[in-house]
Amino acid sequence: MGKKNTPNASSSRVNRPRRGGRAQRHRSVRTSQQFQPSSSFPEDSAKPSSIVEDDSSNHSSAGRPHIDVPVAMWDFDHCDPRRCSGKKLARLGLITELRVGSRFRGVVVSPKGTLVVSPADKQIVGRDGVAVVECSWARIDDVPFSKIASPHERLLPYLLATNPTNYGKPWRLNCVEALAATFYITGFDQYAETLLSSFGWGDSFWKVNGPYLKRYQTCSSAEEVAVMQETIIAELQESYEESRREKDAARSTEDLLVRNPNHAMLSDDDGSNPASEGDVE
Repeated sequence: MGKKNTPNASSSRVNRPRRGGRAQRHRSVRTSQQFQPSSSFPEDSAKPSSIVEDDSSNHSSAGRPHIDVPVAMWDFDHCDPRRCSGKKLARLGLITELRVGSRFRGVVVSPKGTLVVSPADKQIVGRDGVAVVECSWARIDDVPFSKIASPHERLLPYLLATNPTNYGKPWRLNCVEALAATFYITGFDQYAETLLSSFGWGDSFWKVNGPYLKRYQTCSSAEEVAVMQETIIAELQESYEESRREKDAARSTEDLLVRNPNHAMLSDDDGSNPASEGDVE
C-alpha cells in the first residue's frame, strides 16, 4: 500500500508551485539579455584612448539595429576576439559568417579586386549586400583568396584607419571600417552609421574621412573614383611639402635673429689677449 501511495505523493509534489523554479531562471536569462547599456560617443576627441573594445556599446535586443541587405564576412580567426570588429558585429547580429569556398553575390572588399568601389556599385549593394575578409594585416599572405569567390570584388580607395590598432594609417581599415566605407561610397549612409555606432570610436571614421568620402560620392564610376583618389593623394603630398617649406623658412629666419657664436669668439680675441700678437713671429 505504501508503494501505491508513493507516486501520488510524488505527483502532488510536482504540481505544487515551487519558489525559484526553472521557469523563473529562464525569465531571468531573458531579462539579462534584453537589458544592455546603450553606447556613447566622445564629442571632442576623434582619437580613441583604448585598444580594447567594450561591449557596453552593444544595443539592447529590443532595439537592436537592422540592415536590410546582406552583410557577411570570411573570418580566419587571426585577431584578438576583444579587438575584432567582425566578431563584435557577429555578436550583435549585424553580420553573417561565410564558410571558405562559399560564393557571395554582392560586393566583396578584397585585395584581389581590380576596380575600386564606386557609386556605380549601388545597385549591387542594394540587392546583394557587402562582404569582407576578417583577417590580420600581418598575416594577409596566409589568406586563401582563391577560395573566396565573388563576381564583384572591389578595392577601397584612399582612406585613413581610425580604429585603435591602426589609427591614422592609410588603407589599414578593419572589418567594420571597410564595410562602412563601402556603404558610404555607394550611398547607403544609414547602414554605415548603423555599423559604426556599435563602436565607441566609430564616429571618428566620418570625422577623419568625411572630406574624402564626400568627394568619392560625387563620382559616377570606378575610373572616376580612381582619378579622384590620385587627386587627393597629390593634394596631400603638396600640402605636406608646403608645410615643410614653411617650417624650413621659419627655421632660417630664426637663425638670422640669433647671434652667431663664432662672431662672439672673434670679438673676444680682438685685443683681449695680450699675448695674441706677441706669439706670432
